Amino acid sequence: MDNKLLELLVCPVTKGPLDLDRERQELRSRSARLAYPIRNGIPILLENEARALSDEELEQLAAARAPLP
Repeated sequence: MDNKLLELLVCPVTKGPLDLDRERQELRSRSARLAYPIRNGIPILLENEARALSDEELEQLAAARAPLP
C-alpha cells in the first residue's frame, strides 16, 4: 500500500489514524478497536467488514507506537 494513501486514510468510525499490518493485510484503528481488511490491494473501510481487535493486539499496537527514550 502506498504510504501517501495511508497518510490520507482515517478510521471511518473515529476519524483517527490507521496503522498498516502488512502481514495480515489490515488497517488497524486503535481508537475504534477495529481492523479493516485489505482485499486485492483495496482497503475495505466498512465497519461491518472490520473485525474487533483483541486486548493483546491493542497492547502490541501501543508498544509499536511508543516513542523511544
